[in-house]
Amino acid sequence: MAFIVTQLCKDCVDTACVAVCPVDCFYQPKEINDETPNMLYISPEECIDCAVCEPECPWEAIYPEEDVPEVFESDLALNELCDDEREKFDLAEVKDHTPPSAEEVAQNKAKYGL
Repeated sequence: MAFIVTQLCKDCVDTACVAVCPVDCFYQPKEINDETPNMLYISPEECIDCAVCEPECPWEAIYPEEDVPEVFESDLALNELCDDEREKFDLAEVKDHTPPSAEEVAQNKAKYGL
């Protein structure tokens, strides 16, 4: 089992989770397109299930694989892309971001019916 970044991260890309990852298993696509949206990805092969990233995500976009909401089930395969097609991804780097407000997080979740 691994942790999964869901599309709640799409176009938000806050790297607070990357900063705490002890195994550097977060990736970003080299090219943003329909196949590889602008979001972070967790390598299922490299994730050690330590769970330190989940509470650090200010967008609440990271879930344990077994708890991924149904609306994001396709994100399991999306995260697997960074293992299956590694040449399309770079290791994610920590960047400064202003954390979202609670209202922004709620609005983002509402887009997906959460």
